[in-house]
Amino acid sequence: MNEITRRDEVSLSGAALRGAPWKAAAVGGGVVTAASYGMGVILPGDADLVWALGLGISLFALIAAVGAVARPNDGDRVTRQARLWALRHPWKFALLPAGITAVLDYPVQLVLDQEGVFGSAFHSLWHGALVYLIAGILTLTMKGRAGS
Repeated sequence: MNEITRRDEVSLSGAALRGAPWKAAAVGGGVVTAASYGMGVILPGDADLVWALGLGISLFALIAAVGAVARPNDGDRVTRQARLWALRHPWKFALLPAGITAVLDYPVQLVLDQEGVFGSAFHSLWHGALVYLIAGILTLTMKGRAGS
């Protein structure tokens, strides 16, 4: 009976993210957004605010995910156990940062890009899938920190 439900997996991912470096993630995402948009303004071509915001949101989620599992022995007992679970199950853990990305990116796509409900959903899910892949790989590379 070591099986856990999908709800338990989401709870464990959330608990692992509880101690994520949210300020660093917000600053990192904001800086990348500003830099991306600023480069679009300075360099020839059009500045794309939607692209810059999508990139910043994705980086925000990645910094939070990697920062959450980078120090698995920090935090209270529940957070430590959740982080160790995340390191042992990187692909299950990566689902929550991917979902966060898709949820935050959807209104940006819908309002600013004006692609409609389905086009915005497609782009948001695509960004979430990229975050899933990158967060899963990065968490997998840190798997040795979880021990046995």
